[in-house]
Amino acid sequence: MKNLLLIIAAMFVLAACNTIDGIGKDIKKAGESIEDAATKKK
Repeated sequence: MKNLLLIIAAMFVLAACNTIDGIGKDIKKAGESIEDAATKKK
């Protein structure tokens, strides 16, 4: 289940990347999402 969520998230990130700036923003958002999920698990 966890792998499926990661694959779906990666698809959204890659689909939204049109420029280098976009890639940076997407990576930042993905990192924030992972950080939020880790915080909720505590």
